[in-house]
Amino acid sequence: MKVILFEIGGFAVRSYGLVVVLAILLALGAAYYFAKNTAYRNHLSGVFIYVIIGAMIGARIWHVFLFQWPYYSEHPELIFAIWRGGIAIQGALIGGFLAAALYSRLHKLSFWEFADIVAPAIILGQAVGRIACFLNGDAYGAPTDSGFGIVYPEGTMAYDRYGSQPLWPAEVWEGQWNLIVFAMLLILKNRNWPTGFIFLYYNILYSIGRFSLEFLRGDSPRYALDWTAGQWTSISVILLSFIVMGFLYSLEKKKSNMENNF
Repeated sequence: MKVILFEIGGFAVRSYGLVVVLAILLALGAAYYFAKNTAYRNHLSGVFIYVIIGAMIGARIWHVFLFQWPYYSEHPELIFAIWRGGIAIQGALIGGFLAAALYSRLHKLSFWEFADIVAPAIILGQAVGRIACFLNGDAYGAPTDSGFGIVYPEGTMAYDRYGSQPLWPAEVWEGQWNLIVFAMLLILKNRNWPTGFIFLYYNILYSIGRFSLEFLRGDSPRYALDWTAGQWTSISVILLSFIVMGFLYSLEKKKSNMENNF
């Protein structure tokens, strides 16, 4: 576990940034593989630019206004200081999905088909991305009050808050859950589902794991029902995904009935 890996000419190469870049490249490579023999493969480089911009905006909005607003309300001059750290993966996902939907609309593509194809690649990238959080000592858990847990070294945010006491390995377990979701999506892809269901299954499965593991987190303020912003976001995504599933299923059924009538 090392926040700064090495320095080149006074420039610090941080483990977080390096692993995040690797996670993005891995997700993009996996997306190219899953999009093989489809028209969407040629659009991956174009949608990637949209997604990166949307993800950066969404990640910062979620972090500032939903995850750490008590802090930023007292330090408004730091709201736009993204170079000092502070992004939220849930905000990045929502911002990225909205940007991808915009790209799909502009290029007259089916967002739901596109999303079904790349969903396993996204969760694979998230799994690797959580390694970055572990190396950086953020997204950490609360004290376990026992001999079990991760003791973070000096120089990490977890140490600054809790010192040398064992913390729940929340970010590690989330990365492992993401790998399980990746495998489950590959299994689900072997069956025929209404368009958009694989993507929505991804949202539901990831959010279930995120909601559960948030009970172990020690870095987020808690709000109504003693839930974190991550839990409120997760439960909202789950409910919305089920609603959209019902809508897409009804469209698929209506389309099937019309084809049978002809």
